[in-house]
Amino acid sequence: MSRPRVVIVGAGFAGYQTARTLSRITRGRAEITLLNPTDYFLYLPLLPQVAAGVLEPRRVTVSLAGTLPRVRLVLGEADGIDLEGHSVHYTDPEGDGGRLEYDRLVLAVGSVNKLLPVPGVAEHAHGFRGLPEALYLRDHVTRQVELAAASDDPKSGASRCTFVVVGAGYTGTEVAAHGQLFTDALVRKQPLRQGIRPRWLLLDIAPRVLPELDERLSRTADRVLRGRGVEVRTGTSVEEATPTGVRLSDGEYIDTRTLVWCVGVRPDPLVEGLGRPLERGRLLVDPYLQVPGHPEVFACGDAAAVPDLEKPGQYTPMTAQHAWRHGKVAGRNVAASLGVGERRVYRHRDLGFTVDLGGAKAAANPLGVPLSGPLAGAVTRGYHLAALPGNRVRVAADWLLDAVLPRQAVQLGLVRSWSVPLESASPELARVAGGPPPQSRPAPVTRGTPAATQGADTHAVPDPGRPGAGTGPKKSAVLDPGRPGAPGDDGPGHADGTEAGSGGAATPGADEPASGRSAGSGPGGSTAYTPMASGVGEPASTEPEAADPDQPTHAEPEAPGPRKPGAARPAGPRHDNPPEAAS
Repeated sequence: MSRPRVVIVGAGFAGYQTARTLSRITRGRAEITLLNPTDYFLYLPLLPQVAAGVLEPRRVTVSLAGTLPRVRLVLGEADGIDLEGHSVHYTDPEGDGGRLEYDRLVLAVGSVNKLLPVPGVAEHAHGFRGLPEALYLRDHVTRQVELAAASDDPKSGASRCTFVVVGAGYTGTEVAAHGQLFTDALVRKQPLRQGIRPRWLLLDIAPRVLPELDERLSRTADRVLRGRGVEVRTGTSVEEATPTGVRLSDGEYIDTRTLVWCVGVRPDPLVEGLGRPLERGRLLVDPYLQVPGHPEVFACGDAAAVPDLEKPGQYTPMTAQHAWRHGKVAGRNVAASLGVGERRVYRHRDLGFTVDLGGAKAAANPLGVPLSGPLAGAVTRGYHLAALPGNRVRVAADWLLDAVLPRQAVQLGLVRSWSVPLESASPELARVAGGPPPQSRPAPVTRGTPAATQGADTHAVPDPGRPGAGTGPKKSAVLDPGRPGAPGDDGPGHADGTEAGSGGAATPGADEPASGRSAGSGPGGSTAYTPMASGVGEPASTEPEAADPDQPTHAEPEAPGPRKPGAARPAGPRHDNPPEAAS
């Protein structure tokens, strides 16, 4: 007798945990297939430390093949689901199509960057949903400081050393906190002209940083940021972005070459085409995480609207903490549907939050106990080590080396700005020169359930009050350093990812990315924390200084990029960043 076939789409926090739980319970009695664009699970909470040069990139990636026994990995992105035919169509990394048949399906596709109708943002800003964006941001910040140090023009030097982060949620706060420490370390080796120093601005329309967290944690983070020199501007948004700066809602124009977009995420548009009822773009499921009318289909993470049994009438927020827990319940319920064990409803309780502010500083409230300073820093790092599915020794070693040795300030040049557009359905993948853009995915195809769309919310519009990123996996009843949900939500959350934060330029309460369709985002939701945003592409320079690697030296045609649902423009390479060969 053949084994039942289980297909899991997405290896973020929710998908990864579903595969791990199901594999452990069934022990080979089911054929488990995991469809994901990358071969790793990305631990989004630590992504900001990659961008700041604290951790090496591989430290935050966990091999899927190496940590998921009895699970078959298929590299690719789902671009069509036939609910009646019980099959998933996908496109592999080389553009070839494939088809997976299933007896049980788990959708854990996560979320994507949320764009607001702000002129110039799609062209000149970058998000922070995946490893490519973190690598780009580290190179970009390093390059700007080096170019500023070599420039004889004070205005150009000041512009290059000004970094704007939009969204003071979990992700934006950590980006700014780590970024300030990183640039301070850079200028100690690359002295700038007299009167110029790295300048970081953190903007949010909300009245305070970390608006979803307890006010004591917010005050702690605000105090650390301001003491470090970060300019925190609440009640302020971006009205326009240009190649050389941003115009704020108060009328001020900031000269900058770096715009980091951390204002939130929205559910992956794949679920829009399923023909099933939606709640603000998320697929409605019952407390057992099953899709009504299709008991063989389960959904979890950011793409699923899971009823919050602790708050009747509400749904669990898009956070990594919930995504990780969703995955555990989904794995058990899929196994129960195959006759192994008993199914259970999804319930949760708040364990607290942690925010890593760089160095020995952090803000945390494990089990409701507010902490700050070195003690909070120790709790935060201890949580990360416990939550990581792998690489614990390597991560601890990098932290130790960072404490006693100077950071290596070099550009690797592996990711160009055109490779990581803000407007992308696959932030976990860098665009490759000469290849199909990662966001060029056909509209989802679903057959046999047209009537199901009646009365459904067919707009994939995220709830601006809900954070996008979540918290990371939990190994014990300790806090979730993930970013929290919207005000009033009790799930700590954090990037996935990724992974949810605060309201951004014009969306109070919107947060960072949560779970991801791939390792780029946490399984199902965001990570216990929030991923950071990356810098913007640099405009063509008119100053007589060293050439910027991202600047074109000749005109090249712009690679076409299909338009994503709800997108304002194709996400093709920008004219200031020609498609040079990328490593």
